[in-house]
Amino acid sequence: MRAARFDAATGELAVRDVPVPQPGPGEVLVRVAACGICQSDLSQLDGHIRPRLPEITPGHEAAGVVAALGAGVRNRQLGDRVVIAAGKECGECPECLLGGGTDRCEDLQVLAFHYDGAWAEYVLTSAVSLVDVPESVPLEHAAVLADAVSTPYGALDTAQLRPAESVGVWGLGGIGTHLVQLARICGASPIIALDPLESARERAIGLGADFALDPGDPDVAARIAEITGGRGLRAAFDCVGRSTTFTQADAALGHRGRLVLVGISPDRLAVGPEIHFVRNRHTVIGHTGYRMRHLEDLVELTDRGRLDVSGSVSAVLPLDEVAEGIRRLREHEGDPIRILLRP
Repeated sequence: MRAARFDAATGELAVRDVPVPQPGPGEVLVRVAACGICQSDLSQLDGHIRPRLPEITPGHEAAGVVAALGAGVRNRQLGDRVVIAAGKECGECPECLLGGGTDRCEDLQVLAFHYDGAWAEYVLTSAVSLVDVPESVPLEHAAVLADAVSTPYGALDTAQLRPAESVGVWGLGGIGTHLVQLARICGASPIIALDPLESARERAIGLGADFALDPGDPDVAARIAEITGGRGLRAAFDCVGRSTTFTQADAALGHRGRLVLVGISPDRLAVGPEIHFVRNRHTVIGHTGYRMRHLEDLVELTDRGRLDVSGSVSAVLPLDEVAEGIRRLREHEGDPIRILLRP
């Protein structure tokens, strides 16, 4: 099969022929229909996320069709349309030994980081890491759900967001754009979207943001205070992960406000004066990934027409053009939400 392989020592990414993996006990082989290119993939390629293997196939946002079953798999059939959850339990931590499974594992093994991902014609995964995709949902849309939508949906859960709570979203790429969309579905009010790109701000308004601001505007703090009636934000989501966005988001929080860190960067973060942080009872929470039920919820919402991710597919490229897809994402060409690969 054709697969994109990343060499951690040389930093080279090349598409080449490799053997089709064979499913072991409890595993399933999926014929990949589409797989997204995510910012965290770029973080691994750039060395910001340490590769766990000397050579690996990237790609963790995938959907496809079941092509082969390993021994003992009873809950899957050949031809099932599925979206792949981007992780599996380690099987060794205390939670796993107690039967906690993927949702409670303390050392979750992540697709495309701990084991081979889906920038390939086929991908191997655990049978319990799959969610059925109904015929009403295109597999390209299901692939987007696998991280670009499920991670921000999980972040809303982490923030324990309630209806009518004010929300700020810093960074309107794939994660931030969907966070705005989901916050609207969950009843947040008002929703303030922040990004230096005017096109990204306009898109956020179209997807449910009440206000869209430029974080580089010197009056942005005053505008947030004005919009929230001087109370500040109840929940802020930093989808960029830089020290500048962290500081700005924390400063915009009101009393008992929660700041959820979703974006990834090598920056060191500091909470500032301790008296400000403690007196205002701010909470900073790190968030990554999602639970199986989050992915199941999103498939349900998409199937019912409550969630529309058709506008999230910015381009679909053949696997051999993976370098072009990476370039477009790096350079923000066309302000993409998600660029997909079709092996």
